[in-house]
Amino acid sequence: MNTTRPLLVIAAGGTGGHMFPAQALAEQMLHRGWRVKLSTDARGARYTGGFPHTVEVEQIASATFARGGLLARASVPFRIAGGVAAAFARMVQDRPAAVIGFGGYPAIPAMAAATLLRLPRMIHEQNGVLGRVNQIFARRVSAVACGTWPTDLPDGVEAVHVGNPVRRAIHDKAGAPYIVPGDYPMSLLVMGGSQGARILSDVVPAAIAQLPELWRRNIRVNHQARPEDHDRVATAYAEAGINADVQPFFHDVPRRMSEAQLVITRSGASTVADLSVIGRPSILVPLARAIRDEQSANARGLVGAGAAILMPEKHFTPEALAEQMALVLDNPDGALAMAHAALAQGRPEAAQDLADMVETLALPPAPDAPTHDQEDPT
Repeated sequence: MNTTRPLLVIAAGGTGGHMFPAQALAEQMLHRGWRVKLSTDARGARYTGGFPHTVEVEQIASATFARGGLLARASVPFRIAGGVAAAFARMVQDRPAAVIGFGGYPAIPAMAAATLLRLPRMIHEQNGVLGRVNQIFARRVSAVACGTWPTDLPDGVEAVHVGNPVRRAIHDKAGAPYIVPGDYPMSLLVMGGSQGARILSDVVPAAIAQLPELWRRNIRVNHQARPEDHDRVATAYAEAGINADVQPFFHDVPRRMSEAQLVITRSGASTVADLSVIGRPSILVPLARAIRDEQSANARGLVGAGAAILMPEKHFTPEALAEQMALVLDNPDGALAMAHAALAQGRPEAAQDLADMVETLALPPAPDAPTHDQEDPT
């Protein structure tokens, strides 16, 4: 173990919304010569395929009251306590210079252990509303960084707006030239996320089928659908004569987004960040069942800037979507203005800014050394 380099422990939960910005920070800190460990649980470990191989992944048990029956919920405090003890022991053995939490219940053990050890620690909130775990630790850390602004914060908590760090693959596509819609092949990207893909699978194929034949023959759809919806979505596109690539997960979202004339998607924090860094027009459909309605908060910046069209689920019908799509596809100048507006909202340097915060927290500058021209007090 090389302990001569400072260690950052990243604590993050098991969704892409938490893990993508965590990955971006890990990439940046490794570039700066730090060691990086990721503390998560078995569910979160499934999202680590894109992390650099030099990031050590520590799987530590955690739990949530939001899932399972009475017996499972009764065991939650004991599982979390066991996770905290494990994280505490590992931090005593290999003491981090800093710990940063990105939210999600798998982040609880590492953040709690860092609090007990009084280590330099901070949190990053991706959404426009603090998640439950970040709410717990917001008053127990030295700094709070926010990805979406404004973010609803607890009374007395101050934060720094750094933006949401994007993965290197997204950063490499920052500001990619936008080709406006026209009478030539066009690309449409549809993404629903792990929690809310079904409504997009229900509505989008039917909406595209209602577009004029001139557009339908030019459109190629890249549609991310849940495995159980794949066959019916692919069939719907085929029956409408639409060229479509339907997959449960796209491993090359940066390329597909950069080639798209229009993106129809949920307004998860990472997706909104990707759209603004690459600069693409979008139709945003916030997840209605989100407890804190954080996806509506996430969409505010792009919608307010004229970069995106907001469609709440209750208005998200094939007819309404087809009408909104036509507003973009039939207006090249307007689509270009939306792309530029999205780009103006982007914070491509968020990972660097967040890394600066981590280093300031962990390695405060030394007091100014006396200079030769200072007078001798004796």
